Parts: sequence; structure tokens; C-alpha cells
Amino acid sequence: MTSDKAQRDALNNQRFKDIYIHASQEPWIQFYPGIGFKLLRATQETGHRTVLLNCAKGPSIPRHEHLGAGEYYVISGKMEVRGGAENGGITAITGDYGYEPNGVIHDMTNFPEDTVIYFTNFGPIRYIDDDNNTVGFLDWQGVLKAAEE
Repeated sequence: MTSDKAQRDALNNQRFKDIYIHASQEPWIQFYPGIGFKLLRATQETGHRTVLLNCAKGPSIPRHEHLGAGEYYVISGKMEVRGGAENGGITAITGDYGYEPNGVIHDMTNFPEDTVIYFTNFGPIRYIDDDNNTVGFLDWQGVLKAAEE
């Protein structure tokens, strides 16, 4: 009976592909000055991507709009969104989880200390100026291309 189960499982699993990344052995790829990423997964089926972000103390991610929801977990460090809690925004520290809905706009996201974040985005990000004009765009294809270079 065990061999039947193993055979059934093997036949079933031939239709699927597990993804396993030795993230600790992957290099950090520069995203912005002082901010690196490791691509864990990007998919054309849903347009989502999952990355690890390694942010040095001081840099920031410019003003942007989420064209798909995102969620993050702060592995270590501190991230300030929209000026941080003291300015009406969000301050996320080690162990915090955050959800960013589709359509939300973030002014600069700052890192006042070295920070590592696990981040999944379920759609593109549109970088915008103060008048909401598009100045850049990042989707699963852009992240995949950057990781391959």
C-alpha cells in the first residue's frame, strides 16, 4: 500500500514544480543606492513577486503608488512609511507585518537603521512625482530582468 501511495504522489507531483531558493547563498542585487534585493519568486500568471530587501541606514524608496496590494514582514531594523508614526505615517520595526492595499500612495519610505524586509507585491508599482505624473514603473518583469543581469 505504501508503494501505491508513493507512486500516486510521484505521478501527481510531476504536474507541479516546487520552488526552493538558497536565499542565504544568493547575492544582493542593487535596487536603489543603499538598497539591495534577492528575488525569491516572480510570476507572469499573477504578476506577483516576492523579494528580500536589504536596506542600509539612510536610503529611501521614492514616492510611488501600488497598482497591486503588497505585504511585508520586517525581519530586522526599522522602516518609516509616509514620515513614520510621529508624522501620521507608519513606523514598522523588527517583527512587524504590514499590508498595503491596491491604490495606496506612499511618499518616500525611509530606513533610519539597517533593515531587512520580506516583501510580496501582487501587482506593479508606479513611481510618481509630486503632481502624480508617472516617472517610473516596476512590475514582475522588471524585477526578473534586474535579477538576471
